[in-house]
Amino acid sequence: MFDIKHGLEILKSYIQNAPEKPGVYRMLDENNVVLYVGKAKNIKKRIVNYSHINHLPLRLQRMVSQIRKMEFIIVENEAKALLMENELIKQLEPKYNILLKDDKTFPHLVIDVESEYPALRKFRGKRNDKSKYFGPFASIGAVNSVVDILQKTFLLRSCRDSVFAHRDRPCLLYQIKRCSAPCVARISQESYRALVQDAIDFLEGKNTKIQEEFSKLMHEASQNLDFETAMFYRDRIRALTNVQSGNLVEYADIKSTDIVALARKGDMVCIQVFFIRSGQNCGNVPYFPKQAEDADDAEILEAFLSSFYNQHLPPKEIVVSENLTNKDFLENALNAKINTYSRGNKYKLVCNALENAKAAIERKLAMETSVKVNLEEMVRVFQLNKIPERIEVYDNSHIQGAYAIGAMIVATPEGFDKKQYRTFNIKNSQITNDDFAMMKEVLTRRFQKMTPENRPDVILLDGGLGQLHAVYDALKSFDLTGIHIIAISKGPDRNAGKEFYHQIGKDSFSLPFQSPIAFYMQNIRDEAHRFAIGTHRKHRAKSVYKSRLDEIDGIGAKRKRDLLNAFGSVEEIVQASIKEIMKVSGISKKTAEKIYNYFHS
Repeated sequence: MFDIKHGLEILKSYIQNAPEKPGVYRMLDENNVVLYVGKAKNIKKRIVNYSHINHLPLRLQRMVSQIRKMEFIIVENEAKALLMENELIKQLEPKYNILLKDDKTFPHLVIDVESEYPALRKFRGKRNDKSKYFGPFASIGAVNSVVDILQKTFLLRSCRDSVFAHRDRPCLLYQIKRCSAPCVARISQESYRALVQDAIDFLEGKNTKIQEEFSKLMHEASQNLDFETAMFYRDRIRALTNVQSGNLVEYADIKSTDIVALARKGDMVCIQVFFIRSGQNCGNVPYFPKQAEDADDAEILEAFLSSFYNQHLPPKEIVVSENLTNKDFLENALNAKINTYSRGNKYKLVCNALENAKAAIERKLAMETSVKVNLEEMVRVFQLNKIPERIEVYDNSHIQGAYAIGAMIVATPEGFDKKQYRTFNIKNSQITNDDFAMMKEVLTRRFQKMTPENRPDVILLDGGLGQLHAVYDALKSFDLTGIHIIAISKGPDRNAGKEFYHQIGKDSFSLPFQSPIAFYMQNIRDEAHRFAIGTHRKHRAKSVYKSRLDEIDGIGAKRKRDLLNAFGSVEEIVQASIKEIMKVSGISKKTAEKIYNYFHS
């Protein structure tokens, strides 16, 4: 049992001089390690709550017992306090704070309304207030489905401005009736602006008026025997109807709301976020906060909202599944209403989000159980000294020595950790046809930057005994204590499932065909192969495009820059006509013909 008396005395001594202003407070232990970072509208009133020790959960009682020092930072308002708290939590990762791993950026749709002919585009990143933004969408798939509908219905251009400015004939999207071709004046600016406004109205949930207008135009065209135009409006009405029929009635009156619900099972907590915009469900995302086992639901949810909306723009309303203690503070800081409901459509949506959160927990538990079983079997089969927390898998990729890269992926008991993936451009051009030497270079560079935090338990090599001995030779000057190195080579006729496994000092063997552990080892090996091949192809494509421009006589650095600025990419230059190329500053007819002939000879 912990001794709370001393920590409580220190806490009370700091309360006496604590500021009665908005800000952030930090609690530190005897080694000056930060235990907890918190925010408050009134710091003094907030930390007084920690002195009521009998009202605190066991987790916070334990924290108070360890307090040896406190620090305060005064800020201007609640929003600044929220921002500073999040920055400190990310930087320090205090033991008693609930941590959210949120590295997602959500895609949006944007219409640059101030442009002469506004374009519809997918978007991630920093906003420009002069454009119209719609979202967020939970996935790029959700964005693509909406873009598909908008292209069929409103015929807005999606091309880059540089391409738009240099076209002299319609592109393929016009031919398949997904663009109105404003680039070559197939539609007037006034009519195109009307399409843009229709699209904005649709994205803002004003669908009925649009359908009524389309219906009227369809009947007029039909009466005038203009059946092609009538079919055009019919297809646009169908696209809108398909969208509306896929929406729940509960979404109909919701303009800008996030539904946030928390569920737990044992020590696992899941928070499910649904994005509802303009009467449409833009998708949902599950989160699994860390260090939340001993905290109550309201505390976890409040910590989540603080962290999540520090990274993402809050909607007008946030509907939550729990009543929050510091609701007023968060509303002021986020400039959004935070509500709970016990009946009505929004309550139904919270219940739906709760069911999704529970299902996400079940899926995660099932996945982790499966991985745990495989890792336990891996310990037995490969005679490891413990269940591996970090498995690094390595593979190389090249074409006859060209564009050579090495790739590393990381597998953990929680699955693949893609933030830890790394690629290595092979620096020694003399070894790019030698897989053994390439593997030695990659592993040497990796171990030179190894820290206690990223030290692997297992290294898995895509290769046979040759790669295994090459890696041991490369790493003989490093401390390999506790690190198991395994090589996996193709089986007879390169048959997946009949691979051989190699370890120094042990006989090679294969795993039972189609056994769970065999599938697991193949899966993590294949993930490294997929990552290596994907990176290699990107490097090769980039290099090919660059070299094709370099090889055109008379095209120096300035002309290359002007061409790429005008067209956006080499692919667009390849598709351009001589007239389009001549529109680029400094490109004569003769030079344009040279460029065109180079790509089309």
